[in-house]
Order: sequence, then structure tokens, then C-alpha cells
Amino acid sequence: MNWRVIVLLVVLADFLAFTGYVLVEHGYIGLWRAAFANLATMQVLFDLVVVGLLAAVWIVQDSRRRGWNPWPFVVLTVAAGSVGPLLYLIRREWRRPGAVAA
Repeated sequence: MNWRVIVLLVVLADFLAFTGYVLVEHGYIGLWRAAFANLATMQVLFDLVVVGLLAAVWIVQDSRRRGWNPWPFVVLTVAAGSVGPLLYLIRREWRRPGAVAA
């Protein structure tokens, strides 16, 4: 396992822990209500949607070059935001030529 995978795993674990905390405190519906609470939070939501779409397009293009199935990561990106791209990057680094396998 190389340092990139370790960093990505730490970021993913922290993100999932924080997401879990937010969902316990506010619930899934509460998260969406907050996202649409005012124009400032809507702007952040729309910005994240654009970034998520760009990440999904990149995942599809990159995974096709590698002969991988992109759709589990695209679905995760749509359903859980950053989780999809983070898991894709972990898989990509794990299978990178010259990477040391654990």
C-alpha cells in the first residue's frame, strides 16, 4: 500500500465519520432542508452538483480507458457525493502499475 492510498483512506474515513455524525444529528431529510434553506446554501449545493457531475464524467472516461466498470462509482457519486470519487481514486491507486500491493 502506497502513501497515496493511505491518505485517501484517511480522508474517506474522516469524511464518512463526519457524514455519519451529521446524519445522526439532522437526518437525511434535514440535510436536504438545510441545503435549500437560503440562496447561500443553495449555491453551495449547486456548486457541489457541478463538481459531482464533472467527477462522474471523469470516472466514466478514465475507467473505460482502463477497462473497468464505472457505474458503481457513478451511482455512489450521485447517491453519496464524494464517496464515489474517493473510492474510485483508492481503487485506481491500488491498481496503479508499479504500486506496491499489501
